[in-house]
Amino acid sequence: MDDLNNKAKVMVEGAKNALKVVLATKPGEPMLIVTDESKRAIGEAFEHGGKELGLDVRTYVLPEAERPLTELPDRVKTELEHCRNGGIIINAFEGNSAETPFRIKLIKEELKTNSRVGHAPGITESMMVDGPMTVDYSAVARNVDNLMAKFRNVISVHITTPGGTDITLDITNRTFDTDVRIKSGAFGNLPAGEIWCAPVEDKANGVIVCDGSIGDLGQVKVPLKLEVKDGKLVALESDDYGFVEKLKELTAVDDMAGVVGELGIGLNPKARLTGNLLEDEKAGKTAHIAFGNNTEMPNGKNTSQTHRDFLFYNPTFEVEYPDGSKKIIIKDGEILQ
Repeated sequence: MDDLNNKAKVMVEGAKNALKVVLATKPGEPMLIVTDESKRAIGEAFEHGGKELGLDVRTYVLPEAERPLTELPDRVKTELEHCRNGGIIINAFEGNSAETPFRIKLIKEELKTNSRVGHAPGITESMMVDGPMTVDYSAVARNVDNLMAKFRNVISVHITTPGGTDITLDITNRTFDTDVRIKSGAFGNLPAGEIWCAPVEDKANGVIVCDGSIGDLGQVKVPLKLEVKDGKLVALESDDYGFVEKLKELTAVDDMAGVVGELGIGLNPKARLTGNLLEDEKAGKTAHIAFGNNTEMPNGKNTSQTHRDFLFYNPTFEVEYPDGSKKIIIKDGEILQ
C-alpha cells in the first residue's frame, strides 16, 4: 500500500473492515468487484483490500455508454463465472433510480453463485473515510442481536413518529435479517448496520410520513405522506407537486411496485443523515418502509421489478404478541432495555 495516498489507504482499511467482519472472507476465496467510472476509487480500495486479505480478485467496470442500464450487460454472466462456486461479490457503483430493475436482476444472478454479496449502490468516499464503513462492526453486530431478539414471536408492529407516521404492519412468520453478517447465497448493503423484515404484503394499514430520504432520490424537501390500505399504496401527498408525480410513476411501474415490501431499522452509530439512503437507512433513530420487491427476504412474496425505501425519524415501535399482549420496544428512536 506504500504507493497509495493517505485517503486511499484509509479507504482500503474501510474495505478490509467490511470484508473481514461483515463478509467473513477467507484467504484464497474468489472475489468479483462490479464498479463504474464514478466509483472507481472505491472499487480499487476493495481490490487492494481483497488482495491484502489473500483473495483472488477480479474487477468488472460497467459500460458507461449503455447507462442507465435496465438489463444485464452480456459480459456480466461471464464475469460471474469467477465466483461460480461461491465467493465474495462487491457492487460499488452509482445509485440511479432508473437502474433499480437492473440492480434487482444483477443481485438475482449474483446469488445464483451462492456468493456473499456486498451491495453498495451510491457508496461514497466519505462513507469509506470517516463514516459508517469505519465503525466497529463487531459492536454493531451485538446491538443487532439484541434488537432482533426483541422481535422474536412478534406478530404485528404499530409504528408512530412525531412527524405523523401511524401505521400497523403484520409480521407474522416474517423474521428479521441483518446485513452485518452476510451469509452464502445472500446479500446485504455496504455500509452495513440495519435489520429488516418483509411484512405480510396485504396487511399493512395506516400512514407513513417520510421526513427523511427516499431511495435513489435523496432528502425530501418537504414531508411526504403515503397512505397505505391492505398493503397497497393508495395515496401520495406533498406540497412538492412535481415530486409527487414522479413518485407516482416510480411506484406504479408494475402491479407490485406500490405494495409494501420491507420494514427496516438503522443501527450503525457512525451513519450520518446525508440524503443518501444507503447511509441514512443505517443511522440510529431512523426506520424505513419500502414498497416493491422483497423476494430475497425471509418469506417475502413481492415480485416487483423495483424497490423503493421511505425513511422517517424518531419512531416508536409497539409490538404485539400472539397472546394479545403488547410492549413498546423502541421509544422516539431509542431502543428500550
